[in-house]
Amino acid sequence: MSQRGQRLFLVVMLAPSAVVMLGVVAYPFVYNVVLSFSNMSLMHLRDWHLLGLTQYRRVFQEPGLADIFRKTLIWTFANVTLHTVLGVALALVLNQRLPGRALFRTILVLPWAIPQYIVALTWRGMFNYEYGAVNLILRHWFELSPVQWLQHPTLAFVACIATNVWLGFPFMMVIALGGLQSIPHELYEAAAIDGARWTHRLRDITLPLLRPVMAPAITLGIIWTFNNLNIVWLVSNAGEPSDKTHILVSYVYRAAFNFYRFGYAAALSMVIFGLLLAFSLVFQRASRAAEPAY
Repeated sequence: MSQRGQRLFLVVMLAPSAVVMLGVVAYPFVYNVVLSFSNMSLMHLRDWHLLGLTQYRRVFQEPGLADIFRKTLIWTFANVTLHTVLGVALALVLNQRLPGRALFRTILVLPWAIPQYIVALTWRGMFNYEYGAVNLILRHWFELSPVQWLQHPTLAFVACIATNVWLGFPFMMVIALGGLQSIPHELYEAAAIDGARWTHRLRDITLPLLRPVMAPAITLGIIWTFNNLNIVWLVSNAGEPSDKTHILVSYVYRAAFNFYRFGYAAALSMVIFGLLLAFSLVFQRASRAAEPAY
């Protein structure tokens, strides 16, 4: 086959996937950008028109949005930190020769395999004041009074974080375990001969060689957690109590599908996109994820 025929063959093979990508990614994105400059709402579903930067000004002038942004940062930092610490710690344990290691790996991956909405509704039931498992444990095991987890803003937010930590640590564990198994065992043997302790081997061998693997995973984890609507919406029952447990993405969903402020929601979603894009570029450069570890 000639070079021209090869190029034509590649174009024909790639065309269907390119059309699909345009349909499910490019078109919705461009449409959202257009909506962010419009007045589209329940009152202007068919007669909407462009307003310029009006919706973006409303976003930055929205009272209480700074507090929601602060909660989003706390939500993201707490979840990703616990995901990473728990995931790497469990990966270090599972990388050892333990009896029943395959069974433990299967059990620990289960939270990641269960659909998010099932996890969220299950944990919401576990935080129930009268019959939830969490309060039953507090009452019968520790002889403590039951807690109104879902009636207090801070406690409801903690309940959302606890649910998402349980749901998300297996991803980091699997990534870290794969990275650990790719580290040459000879490095540990050489370090042991030199008299290096376990903590020194962890600091000088394991963590540096895990960096190229974990940095992209942490970046993905931050993006996914920042945009995780299901857990906050379902566990807190749409931001209750009194809309005090919202993060930015749940606030966007509320603006669009509870109040039908489609133009405003599109503008806020573009602000979120810009924040995450800027963070991803800066974090990837700062973490030197694309550079070899040695």
